[in-house]
Amino acid sequence: MTDVLWVLVGIIIGSIGGVLGISLVSAGRFEDKEKEIQDLRTQRELLKEEIFRLGKPKRGKPQPRKKRYYKPRNNQPKNKKV
Repeated sequence: MTDVLWVLVGIIIGSIGGVLGISLVSAGRFEDKEKEIQDLRTQRELLKEEIFRLGKPKRGKPQPRKKRYYKPRNNQPKNKKV
């Protein structure tokens, strides 16, 4: 009778220890998943900003400069000796 009692106590203690062990192992995985989810959310926001920036219409080519029209130099005849 005492042997059966010790077996039952062992099963109860073992099951409690197993549940605690599994919960400790899975808690680390849950934390890793939370970090990964936060990472993906940050990437999503950055990509949204990039898409918005690239979606804006471009200005096009810059306007060319105006032509400079030079006045012809005064081509007056030099002092002629008379």
